[in-house]
Amino acid sequence: MSKHPRITLVTGGARSGKSALAESIAADHEGGRIYIATAEAWDDEMAQRIGLHRDRRGSDGWRTIEEPHNLAGALARTDGQGVRLVDCLTLWLSNVMAEGQPGPHVRALCRALDAQKSPVVVVTNELGLGIVPENALARRFRDEHGWMNQAVAGIADEVWMAVSGLPLRLKPQRGTP
Repeated sequence: MSKHPRITLVTGGARSGKSALAESIAADHEGGRIYIATAEAWDDEMAQRIGLHRDRRGSDGWRTIEEPHNLAGALARTDGQGVRLVDCLTLWLSNVMAEGQPGPHVRALCRALDAQKSPVVVVTNELGLGIVPENALARRFRDEHGWMNQAVAGIADEVWMAVSGLPLRLKPQRGTP
């Protein structure tokens, strides 16, 4: 495996350190760095969360693109301009589910990721470790999210999980290329 994989997926629970891990992986790449933000500040609390990410990352060497819906298009437009950090797929999936069926969007994302020539570090949440949600919409979101994560992990050259601020490498496993 090369020093810099083409597609890296970073997953973990809320406040697990996954975004900081992804930023560290992206910062290790030479050249331009592009932060593709999928969040939308619908309320003050979300605006504060976005601000915390922005402050931690800093502006030095980062260009930010806000793209809450057309993630495949943003990846295609920025390929060849340096490493891209997508944060995060969970919020993106929520955005596209509000538009209807997420399947075509997820398939387009996977095709775009598979076609990338420049590195991409993708952040997502790990949602399926808790209790079964009590309402149908939450169960559907959890299921769609799990299928999306599996599809992206299948394309990824590397998969990391952050747990309590610690990085765990899931793919490739030790001893495998």
